[in-house]
Amino acid sequence: MASRDVVTYETPLTKLIRILSVVFLALYLVWTLLPFFIMFVSSFKDLLAAFKLPAVGDWSGIGVFFDFTPTLKHYRSLFEDNAFGTYTMNSLIAAGGSAVISVIFGSLAAYSLSRVDFRGKSDLFFWIISTRMAPVVAVMVPLYSIFRSLELVGTLPGLILAYTTFNLPFAIWILKGFFDNVPYAIEEAQMVDGATRFQAFRSILPLVAPGIGAFIVLCILFAWNDFLFAAIIGSGGAKTLPVATRELVQPQNIQWGAIMAAGVITTLPMMALGLVIRKYLVTGLTMGAVKE
Repeated sequence: MASRDVVTYETPLTKLIRILSVVFLALYLVWTLLPFFIMFVSSFKDLLAAFKLPAVGDWSGIGVFFDFTPTLKHYRSLFEDNAFGTYTMNSLIAAGGSAVISVIFGSLAAYSLSRVDFRGKSDLFFWIISTRMAPVVAVMVPLYSIFRSLELVGTLPGLILAYTTFNLPFAIWILKGFFDNVPYAIEEAQMVDGATRFQAFRSILPLVAPGIGAFIVLCILFAWNDFLFAAIIGSGGAKTLPVATRELVQPQNIQWGAIMAAGVITTLPMMALGLVIRKYLVTGLTMGAVKE
């Protein structure tokens, strides 16, 4: 039998919507990526070249933006004169430590809430997530008082604990939905064969691995980009990249080149992380969205 080609006809309204969608996405892409591109290019310019702009309305002179000799002096200044190597390590330790602790304890708590029925379970779950609803500013003063009495202000353990106080309720809330989506029959079969409850719990972890991975990324993003906790709880010995970048703005001098370089150092790792695991991130965030 001869194959028939399916011909689809596009109405004028459908064509208009498609064109407008493409235009909107193009403008949104330019609007989103242009600041990052300008920041990246400006980090390799000296101060005079960074502020060299064409005359207003002179679109033919846009090439002046690319007329410069690349230099790495701003990056060298950050690591040699401003100790950005230490601040980068502080950010990595604080973000990674908080994510690991939140996932470990959050997984155990979420699994218990998913599999065990007890009186007041819904009230307990609501209370856990309600602690995440409070604005950070509202809890900063009492939290600072507690941390100061425990001598945790200005330390990396204190900063990790501060991030965990906000990440842990979020972990329980998200991970419970992932465990709810895993059939309980899998664990029952494991326990019938003699496995303990904890062994059955470990057996289903690969099934919720995309969700756990997605949450780890969200935890790292929150801690990596945080400024308020790092400025107050981590002040002094646990200074992170956002706080160190803010200190480049001084009343007598604004180090624009160093600020652009610090912006690249701060944003590039998270952008690379998002691109590398974007497929798993989408899979993890959509787990449990459809109930079968």
